[in-house]
Amino acid sequence: MSRIGKQPVVIPSGIEVKVDGPVISFKKGNVEKLLDTKDFVNVKVENNEIIFSPKGDDRQSRAFWGTFRSLANNIVIGLTQGYEKKLEINGVGYRAAVKGNVLELQLGFSHPINYEFPKDISIAVEKNVITVKGDDKQVVGQVAAEIRAFRPPEPYKGKGVKYADEVIVRKAGKTAAK
Repeated sequence: MSRIGKQPVVIPSGIEVKVDGPVISFKKGNVEKLLDTKDFVNVKVENNEIIFSPKGDDRQSRAFWGTFRSLANNIVIGLTQGYEKKLEINGVGYRAAVKGNVLELQLGFSHPINYEFPKDISIAVEKNVITVKGDDKQVVGQVAAEIRAFRPPEPYKGKGVKYADEVIVRKAGKTAAK
């Protein structure tokens, strides 16, 4: 039995939820998100809660039960609070700037890196911290991972782009012969 799947998803005020066959639609203002359960789980909306149950007793239905409950919960949290990831830039001469919907990064290469991010994501740069915000958890995480991939932190000096809560395990450098 899925511990996560058993828990109902509470629908806060201001969010409309409609179930149309296997598709659940979430709407807040003019923003609408769809979740296609691909008919693996049963979905009911009762008393401002979304209740999930497995379609059958097979392994696949039980596996998707908790997965779709978590995806629905992520959409609700994204529409109410939003998601945020912070990245830090460490290194001499490493800089970032936002111009429209393009993030311009100077990370020690011979050329600047221009990263065009999706329209539903907002990026802010303050000193050496890049803040990625949005209402879709997967897209925010993907954009942050793509920015980090341009120059991952190296273990000797810690230079590069890292998550704000990431710990870089440092290595000892070469030692002089005695």
